[in-house]
Amino acid sequence: MPGRRKFPDRGDPGDPEGFLALRAACEESLRIGNYSARTVETFGARLRSFIVWCDARGLSRPVDVDRAHLVEFQRWLFHYRKDDGRPLDPSTQKLVVGSLKLFFRLLARGGHIRSSPAAELEYPKSGLRLPRAVLSHAEVERALAAAAPSTLVGLRDRAVLELLYSTGLRRMELEGLVLDDLHAADGTLFVRQAKGDRQRVVPVGERALSWLERYLREGRVKQAASATERALFLNKFGRRLSRRAVSMLGKKILRRINLGRAGAAHVFRHSAATAMLEGGADVRYVQELLGHASLLSTQVYTRVSISKLKAVHAATHPGAALPGRRDAWPLRAIVRHGRLLFDQPIDLPDGTVVEVFPVGRGPRTS
Repeated sequence: MPGRRKFPDRGDPGDPEGFLALRAACEESLRIGNYSARTVETFGARLRSFIVWCDARGLSRPVDVDRAHLVEFQRWLFHYRKDDGRPLDPSTQKLVVGSLKLFFRLLARGGHIRSSPAAELEYPKSGLRLPRAVLSHAEVERALAAAAPSTLVGLRDRAVLELLYSTGLRRMELEGLVLDDLHAADGTLFVRQAKGDRQRVVPVGERALSWLERYLREGRVKQAASATERALFLNKFGRRLSRRAVSMLGKKILRRINLGRAGAAHVFRHSAATAMLEGGADVRYVQELLGHASLLSTQVYTRVSISKLKAVHAATHPGAALPGRRDAWPLRAIVRHGRLLFDQPIDLPDGTVVEVFPVGRGPRTS
């Protein structure tokens, strides 16, 4: 999304009916409505590009905006290009449009405008996107090993990456952790700064716990700028590690192991979810771990975790193996009572028992 540096605030903050004053009033309304601080912050940030766009066209007050202006802005949003030349994702455009709808709805409710010009504004379609970068377990191990624990920063980095992979935390969730959130004796972590203000408790693996305990014992005590600092992870100045620093850490580590594809800290979240599904975890448990409000968000990872599908494909598709291999017999699937019958059992995600046998040989009978 167009950010603050690209779109600094424009307008007269002293005008009580201007964009800046009314945006602040809407943010206050959301806070009173018990919306999370993160939601209020992102709401204001998503309006920034629209306010700058309006200022460039001589629109200084929301009352001056009609539906035609909003349609034109949405067209501008579609054609906008980021610094790397790429367009905004449809999901990002959808979030901006959602903020506009909420902004004008709040203004209409407060009597600042007669009705919302954004009420009939249509959302752009945003299809289901697969994670662009997911690491195999071997690649994750390489990435973890690339964080050298011989220095204070390296020890912290290893603890951060181990925790990201073990729990699938988001960057902002890791940024918000404090010392009291870690319950080493129980092997759990309390996530307070969760998306949508949905707090949760997640398990932490033994290996991640061991690195966290080592970081707390050998690294953090030397990094803390003061005894009152409660953040779990600290930067080199002894203050709370920011989410931007976590992203940069992920990028640095992935460049160091030279996988040939881009990624950042979020890759470890994707990889954790995929690894659990491939290990046989129920998708609803993965949903709870990741803190997804909707199961649809978690089911994206079932599209990435295809090890079971590959096993069935290799066992049933006549072109799956090269000719001449001893195990490359033509295979077929037999369906009986809604189940595939094969000789070697394979567990499908829905719990179906699958067996494989060569063509010309039926299921063994006793």
